[in-house]
Amino acid sequence: MTPVERFRELLAIATVSRFDPVDVDDQPFAAFHAALERLYPLVHSRLEREVVAGRSLLYRWAGKTDAAPLVLLAHQDVVPVEGQQWRHPPFSAEIVGEGADRTIHARGAIDDKGALVAIFEAVEQALADGVVPRTDIWLALGHDEETRGTGAQAMATLLAERGVRPALVLDEGGAVVEGAVPGVAAPTAMIGVAERGVATFDLVTREAGGHASTPPAMPATARLARAVDRLRRRPFPLRLAPPVRAMLATAAAHAAPPLGTVFRHGRVTAPLLTRALARVGPETNALVRTTAVVTRLEGAAGDNVLATVARAGVNVRLLTGDTLADVAIHLRRAVADPLVDIELRHGGEPSPVSPWRGEAWRRLSATVSATLGHDVVALPYLQLGASDSRFYTGLTDAVYRFAPFHLTRAERDALHAPNERIRVDVWLRGIRFYRALLES
Repeated sequence: MTPVERFRELLAIATVSRFDPVDVDDQPFAAFHAALERLYPLVHSRLEREVVAGRSLLYRWAGKTDAAPLVLLAHQDVVPVEGQQWRHPPFSAEIVGEGADRTIHARGAIDDKGALVAIFEAVEQALADGVVPRTDIWLALGHDEETRGTGAQAMATLLAERGVRPALVLDEGGAVVEGAVPGVAAPTAMIGVAERGVATFDLVTREAGGHASTPPAMPATARLARAVDRLRRRPFPLRLAPPVRAMLATAAAHAAPPLGTVFRHGRVTAPLLTRALARVGPETNALVRTTAVVTRLEGAAGDNVLATVARAGVNVRLLTGDTLADVAIHLRRAVADPLVDIELRHGGEPSPVSPWRGEAWRRLSATVSATLGHDVVALPYLQLGASDSRFYTGLTDAVYRFAPFHLTRAERDALHAPNERIRVDVWLRGIRFYRALLES
């Protein structure tokens, strides 16, 4: 079988994770594990493998020395596809197009089986070529990154108990893109040096209830609706966090004037930069402020019943430097109604910031240049979404988030959406990146 054929077979297994573990089908995960073992015989005969937290997989490839190891993360699970209209069936892994346009359409093609399978291809090829790494290499494959991250948390805890202190941890995250930074024409490898915190707060209103034919002047649902609108109209303040300032400062040398000067002097130009980035679009707005959006609403159980409890779930992504306590204060001030309760359902603080200088950063950026193009500029950036990497920050300060794929705007927009896909040539170059990294 070819690498692409193996990739397609693994994409066709619907390893869907769901927030309620009771709703998760175990069979696809068992099938995925069996397929990995069959498709990558050298990995499974020469690396140590253990199952953690029920479905996560942890592999150790022993190196020549006891120097600090490399840890590569990926996750097996994908998000559901119900309610989405796909041009091609999401688990058929169909190939469409010719030449450089050949594209694999499948859920998980990018997030995150693209990286997972590319890693396994790189390791299997290296084993076939007789490579023995200088240090240990760990492969940690979580099973519920899209929901709770319990698998990654359990594996990180296990490594900590064993005294594993990596030189570098690499997870999914940024990609090679164009147009991500205004004024920079060169393709940029967006390497996440930090990620925002994530939390869910509930706005809750209560009343006595009763028949819908005799509503009070301000029912719980109306009070809740007013609170939701107030929150929308009072966004979090703008701020240039250190990872974003580092991204702009690094990009300054590649930006057309006068933006290069503006980026280079971010401490002085921060008010101008934050206002401009907030207006460019949702992605750049999320780089310069904590964001909050209502994603779920709950009211009465019946059409003719007044809600005794009305609830709005607020998804919050915390900018580096903000805390859950800061968020609670802002929500209270924005809602400005003592009869609206604000409750933290669950949440995590922003991650620590990894260095964008030093040996680990040079190792990554050199591998990018050698395998993805000498014209590609490696930029530190703040990852907007959460990943399994947040559980590994206690093991080392060198935790990075980057998948070695050159993605268009449309391809990035398809993550968690219909028509997720990756070009075949782009994916094959990703294998070369991982092969070079594990031998670096």
